[in-house]
Amino acid sequence: MDPSRETSSTKPVIAILGGTGKEGSGLAVRWAHAGYPVIIGSRDAVRAAATAAELAVIAGKHAQLSGTNNLDAATRAEIIVLAVPYSAQLPTAEEIQSALAGKLLIDVTVPLVPPKVDRVQLPEGGSAVVRLQQLLGAAVQVVSAFQNVSAHHLKEPGHPIECDVLVCGDSAEARERVIGLAQAAGMRGVNAGPLANSAAAEALTSVLIAINKRYKIPSSGIRITGIPGAH
Repeated sequence: MDPSRETSSTKPVIAILGGTGKEGSGLAVRWAHAGYPVIIGSRDAVRAAATAAELAVIAGKHAQLSGTNNLDAATRAEIIVLAVPYSAQLPTAEEIQSALAGKLLIDVTVPLVPPKVDRVQLPEGGSAVVRLQQLLGAAVQVVSAFQNVSAHHLKEPGHPIECDVLVCGDSAEARERVIGLAQAAGMRGVNAGPLANSAAAEALTSVLIAINKRYKIPSSGIRITGIPGAH
């Protein structure tokens, strides 16, 4: 559905697995503020529920936020956002795989390998998200997005985010859907082509971390120039 035509009653339920972390909770606030029903997923259902209550206060009085365990969250949602650390990406996906058929999975995973997170370390095959799509199979539409967005101001719905969102996926329709969700969260989504191109976005995160460290700033980002209508 075109996000511009969605109403509060037609907006899809979004489950954010890893929603207790900085990036996941920030995206949760943004989408709940925009009127989407959001479920926080975590290995700990009690912690997820507590986080949802805290985020609802930030998102506004009409926010629809709840929390539960990962599998229950994925089962109840139409769109699932995987915002867990790299080490938990595949284990979490395998845990919820039974609930993913026919759904859209947005993977925010960045292959950061401590302690040298400011150094690009892509997995064998070149992309963590492509590897995830191979694991889940064609029944699940996997889209890569939001890897380069700093969590620094995400929990401030009115704060502009100075970073474009590179959206990669093998389904053109799924890419456009995620671009709409980026817009709803106050960001500009850019159609960056097939899922294989996610390798560039995944690598860019380590580059941005290195820039942050060098210039002592919290939230460097990227802008794609030359697109008509760009700001």
